[in-house]
Amino acid sequence: MRDEHNPPRRMVLALVMTGVFLSTMDSGMINVALPTIMRSFDLSLEYAAFVVTFYLLTITITLVFWGRLADRLGRGNIYLAGMATFTLGALGCYLSSSYAVLLASRFVQALGAAMMMSSGPAIIKTVFPIDHLGRSLGLVGIATACGLLTGPLAGGLLLGVSSWRAIFLVTMPVSILAVLLGRFFLLGQLNQAARGGGAEKFDWRGSCCWVIMVVLGMVIFHRFDRFLNPANILLIVGFGALFSLFLRIEKKAANPIVPLILFRQRYYWTAVLAAAISFAVLFTVLALIPFYLEYIFFYPVERVGRLMMAVPATLIVVSPCSGWLYDKIGARYLATGGLGLSGLALVGLAWLSAESSPAEIGVKLALLGAGQAIFLSPNSASVLSRVGEDKLGMSAGILATARNLGMVAGATLAAALFSWWYGFFSGGATLTSYSPAESAYFILALRVTFTMAAGLSFLGCLVSFGRR
Repeated sequence: MRDEHNPPRRMVLALVMTGVFLSTMDSGMINVALPTIMRSFDLSLEYAAFVVTFYLLTITITLVFWGRLADRLGRGNIYLAGMATFTLGALGCYLSSSYAVLLASRFVQALGAAMMMSSGPAIIKTVFPIDHLGRSLGLVGIATACGLLTGPLAGGLLLGVSSWRAIFLVTMPVSILAVLLGRFFLLGQLNQAARGGGAEKFDWRGSCCWVIMVVLGMVIFHRFDRFLNPANILLIVGFGALFSLFLRIEKKAANPIVPLILFRQRYYWTAVLAAAISFAVLFTVLALIPFYLEYIFFYPVERVGRLMMAVPATLIVVSPCSGWLYDKIGARYLATGGLGLSGLALVGLAWLSAESSPAEIGVKLALLGAGQAIFLSPNSASVLSRVGEDKLGMSAGILATARNLGMVAGATLAAALFSWWYGFFSGGATLTSYSPAESAYFILALRVTFTMAAGLSFLGCLVSFGRR
């Protein structure tokens, strides 16, 4: 351990936790505000959900680039530039007066979030010894929980007294202060992590192929309700051809944007795939529960925010315990058990009804949060503890990419599946014309969607248990 070259660990940990807190708090506020944004711009559910999925899609596309650049240009540079960019995007969201401007500002915000996500875990690995990695990532999990916990609460309170635009002002003072402090306590010391890779040839062919492939995949997700449409079949065939081309390019590239050689290791691909599944399951719930609470129970937004706090509240308690246990027993049983608990929670959520009590809803959401907390830190540590310094930023970026692909898939498929099942049960009705008389159709659509998500979570258990 290079203590003589590292800044104070607690300061570095605090700065990384701040970035995680800000980005997750923003996500929590946006989820609560989605119904309000939908009404403000007179949008359909799919277009309202795109405020979330476009943000996540941008992060997903760019994470691997920032991970590679963090290894070459310095993780401190990328991290602090990301926090500043995130702040500028938040200001743009606040000032936005149309749906198009909001999406453009979310794009800028997403670039900043991707820069922080790709370099933050790598910075933690650089600073902390290997036998404390699980505990350190567990503490980062607390920041994740605090952000998710504060987001719905702050979003609900602000929406009760002001416009939805005001939610973007909350993060700005903290992020500006963090950038200034980081300039003195993080930047100089950690930029040594860049190992003179500036002369390496960048994988432009693979990068361009990756961008087109991810965008095309998201278009296919958004057209889920027309899955067997001839145009959609052509898109699927095109995606398969692009994926094949991408594999050929990456195998020949001297410095591939996605190092396929790492995916030959079971510990690597199982962790990446399990991360994607875990976050797809989580965001299926986070995307639909606010609509359930507003449309079935007519809860005001501030009460929706308070009830959704049940998910991150359990993370605060469980995440550090899970990280500590990883340092003792490894990731296999913890990660598998976490996904299993998430699946059981989804089975419970699938049987919510118009008569469910707030306590019942809160307990089931808390179980989902506990499952995610048990899974997250061990799964990430199982990869970061085993890769070399030269691939650390890249691997952190790939893990974050998998999580964000899961978020995008979860939020997109949740909206598409729920809308399709709601139309199926109601005889072609849409959520924009919802009335209380159609609550039974709403519950049925929610039940089927959550049951399918539970099946995905149990599939993730099998994937996770396959790791050694």
